[in-house]
Amino acid sequence: MMGSKIWLAAAIAVAGIASNAANAQNLKIGVINVARLIEQSPQSASVTKALQDEFGPRQRDITAMQQRLQTQQETFQRDAPVMGEAERLTLERQIRDGQRELERTQNVYLEDLNLRRNEELGKLQRDVLQKAQEYARAQKFDLLLADPNIIFASTAVDVTEAVLAILKPAAPASGSSR
Repeated sequence: MMGSKIWLAAAIAVAGIASNAANAQNLKIGVINVARLIEQSPQSASVTKALQDEFGPRQRDITAMQQRLQTQQETFQRDAPVMGEAERLTLERQIRDGQRELERTQNVYLEDLNLRRNEELGKLQRDVLQKAQEYARAQKFDLLLADPNIIFASTAVDVTEAVLAILKPAAPASGSSR
């Protein structure tokens, strides 16, 4: 909702400015592809690596739990006909409890991962937009628009590559800090 209001205000401003032919010739307007900037920035790779480093051990634990559970299930399927009643019931209970624990652990892991990913992507998006603003000011743009609300923009006004070039020297040397 907020984005559409900004887009509408920008469109009205452009229309108003463009209607004045004398001023329209002197306008400097640019467009950036924010999704592409976020995806292709070195900071994005840094965020991805930091998340992998942070959540890798938990993912390995989940994989180990899955393997243990698979082994128990295979043992049960293979040996159930020759097991005693108590042993079979114990193994069934262990499998059932293991499945519940695995599901709970996976859910907590995914919630934590999504929360951290959203935090890091929010920081990255703020940084990208700040760099785009700095670029626009330094290059004396009158208007810099960000898609996805752009219907058409020629390559003459697309400054995504220039902003991406600014992001590259600003990339952190190692993983993201928390």
